[in-house]
Amino acid sequence: MPVQIIVGAQWGDEGKGKIVDHLSENADIVARYQGGANAGHTVVVPTADPGGVTSREYVLHLIPSGIFHKHVTCVIGNGVVLDPVALLTEIAQLRELGIPVGGRLLISHNAHLIMPYHKLLDSIREQGNQKIGTTGRGIGPAYIDKYTRTGIRVVDLLDRDILSKKLKRNIEENNQLLSKVYHSKKLDVDAIIHEYQEFDKLIDEYVTDTSLFLNNALKRKKKILAEGAQGALLDVDHGTYPFVTSSSPTSGGACTGLGIPPTSINSVVGVVKAYSTRVGNGPLPTELENEIGERLRKTGGEYGATTGRPRRCGWLDLVSLRYSIRINGIQKIAMTKLDVLDDFDEIRVCTRYRANGKNIENFPTDLRTLSLVEPVYRTFKGWKAKISGVRSYSKLPPRARAYLEAIASGLGTKVWMVSVGARRDQTLVAR
Repeated sequence: MPVQIIVGAQWGDEGKGKIVDHLSENADIVARYQGGANAGHTVVVPTADPGGVTSREYVLHLIPSGIFHKHVTCVIGNGVVLDPVALLTEIAQLRELGIPVGGRLLISHNAHLIMPYHKLLDSIREQGNQKIGTTGRGIGPAYIDKYTRTGIRVVDLLDRDILSKKLKRNIEENNQLLSKVYHSKKLDVDAIIHEYQEFDKLIDEYVTDTSLFLNNALKRKKKILAEGAQGALLDVDHGTYPFVTSSSPTSGGACTGLGIPPTSINSVVGVVKAYSTRVGNGPLPTELENEIGERLRKTGGEYGATTGRPRRCGWLDLVSLRYSIRINGIQKIAMTKLDVLDDFDEIRVCTRYRANGKNIENFPTDLRTLSLVEPVYRTFKGWKAKISGVRSYSKLPPRARAYLEAIASGLGTKVWMVSVGARRDQTLVAR
């Protein structure tokens, strides 16, 4: 029963969208299992533009990256929190581009909805003294409601009485807080009910029991890609808490977020950027707050696909990656943005940490220890050559291959795929 999970092995922004798009060519279904519109998956798609443009870049926030392959059915699972505005905008944009959505997109009836008050509550939290660095899209507050059993699901839109009862309770509680902060008029229950029932009419054709659909597909031996958002080191259980997301982007989240059994998982692929980045607050042990970090940012275009925020940059961190491989069961790695390192004279890789005079081989997830660690580096000579035109792994410069092989050895896994540019044809498979 072939389910392949694609996991971001770092702090997100590893280039999962491109890898999923590449693998979707041989998949039947691509299913998103957690997160919300705070994720931005960038895909560069070939085009037959008469003006001579050979490819275009698209950024998806909710719809799985497999949508650009017309034979693929895309699923938004129950583990996703759904923003109606973001979803409808995305569907409209895809239709304008001539990409069919009808009959190819399925939305879980059990997915929770992001409500207007969730976004307001998110912005209040980020104004305080203990900022997490969220995107302010209402993701965290929506998950809070989910786990306190006060959330509103897609299925609730079918019954106005149920929707009204839940909304009145939630809005009464939140209006007190919102009025203190914003000193504005209260949220209008009837207006929100009307807005979301109109939304229900627009998405009704997509809504179904996606767990049933996926399990029936497994019985028919269909090939399924499970796509996570963010990265494993932002997992609410296993990440750098509290500077984490509100769901489980690790491989274990795929089963609960899609309603499929663990026995259906065939393999787990970890997507790894050739260096480290992080958006928002929280520890980044190899962060370079100097001209090298700025060079990585500018060369790699390291700005958030959703928010445009500059990403913090640093050298590759094998300590954190070994941890990610352990908790996800990653069997092989897809390395992205190797070409960003083309012009560096030297490239460094963190192989272990030191703190209080002791070596640390295993990644500590408590903030106190992480704040004390100093990375210990191994230095490689750069290959000083443009690799964006290379179309075979064996044709990579010897120093680039040595860098990749050292990473594989240090992680105890294999580098299976290497990206040397944003386009589909700039993806190499190591055989």
